[in-house]
Amino acid sequence: MSSQDNPAAVLIKDIQTRLRAEAQVEPDPVPTDAPSKKTQIIAIYGKGGIGKSFTLANLSYMLAQQGKRVLLIGCDPKSDTTSLLFGGRACPTIIETSAKKKLAGEQVQIGDVCFKRDGVFAMELGGPEVGRGCGGRGIIHGFELLEKLGFHEWGFDYVLLDFLGDVVCGGFGLPIARDMCQKVIVVGSNDLQSLYVANNVCSAVEYFRKLGGNVGVAGLVINKDDGTGEAQAFAAAVGIPVLAAIPAHDDIRRKSANYEIIGRPGEQWGALFEQLATSVAESGPRQPRPLTHENLLGLFKGDAVGRGYTLSPATMEDMCGGTPVVRPSLEVIYDTV
Repeated sequence: MSSQDNPAAVLIKDIQTRLRAEAQVEPDPVPTDAPSKKTQIIAIYGKGGIGKSFTLANLSYMLAQQGKRVLLIGCDPKSDTTSLLFGGRACPTIIETSAKKKLAGEQVQIGDVCFKRDGVFAMELGGPEVGRGCGGRGIIHGFELLEKLGFHEWGFDYVLLDFLGDVVCGGFGLPIARDMCQKVIVVGSNDLQSLYVANNVCSAVEYFRKLGGNVGVAGLVINKDDGTGEAQAFAAAVGIPVLAAIPAHDDIRRKSANYEIIGRPGEQWGALFEQLATSVAESGPRQPRPLTHENLLGLFKGDAVGRGYTLSPATMEDMCGGTPVVRPSLEVIYDTV
C-alpha cells in the first residue's frame, strides 16, 4: 500500500505541512511602549472562616465606588467569595462551566463566568467535589483558562485573588511561587489558629523571596477585633503593618450574615473601608520575618495555649497496655570479618 492510500500517512503529512507553515510565521514584535496601566494584583490569604470573603467583597465595592476598575476572583473551592457581593447568589464557577462547555463542544466566553455589580467584576474559579479531585490542581486549571480568555490584557486597576490560607498544596501557593501577584494581604484575628496560618503565609513569602521571587506582604487585616492585641503584636513581630482593624461588632456580624455590603461611602462603616482601600493601595510589598512556633505561642497568655506543659514520652508498656511480648527479630545479622 502506498503512502497515498494510507489515511494515517496522509494525516501525518498534513500535520507536518501545517506545522512547517506555522513555524514560518514571524512572531509579533516585542512591545517597547510604556504600559498604559499598572494593574495591582493582590492575593489575600487567611484561615477558612476568618472573613476573607467579607473583607474582599466590601473592599472591592469601596474601590469601585472610588472610581477604580476592580476584578474579584474567588480561588477557594467553596466558591463563596462573591456570595456577599451578589446578595447570597452563587455564580457559575469557571471549572464547572468549562466542563459543561467542553462536553457540549463549545468555548467558554467571558459572559459565562464573569458578572458585575456597581462597578465590581467578579468570578469564581471553583473546585472539585469532596474526594473527586485536587483543589490545588483546579486552581491551576482555572488560571490556565483565564489566560486563554485574555487575563493579561484586561485593563483593571486592581485584581483581588481570594485564596484559602490553611491549605498548602501547590495550586494555592501559585501567586507567591510564580510571582503572579505583587503583594499578599493576610486576614487574621486575635486567635492562635488564624495567626498560625498568617505566619505560614509569611514563611512561604520568605522562602520564595530567597529563591529570587518578588512577592511581598503588604500587611495584615484584623477581622473580628476584640481588642486583646495578639494580632497587633504578631504584625509588629513579623514586620508588617496593620492595614485595618475591623471590630467584632454585632451590626457587622448581622449584616454580613444577611449578605449586605457595609463598605459604602457615607455609611456607618464606610470610613473604615475607605481607610482600608487607601492602605491597600499605598502599602508596598515587604519581606516578613516569620516566627518560630514557640515565639508565636509567646504572643498569647500561657493559660490560653497550654505553655509550660512538659511532654511526657510514652513507653512500649503504655502502648501495649501491659508488659510487651518480646519476639525474636527477623533481621539477618552477618558476622563481621
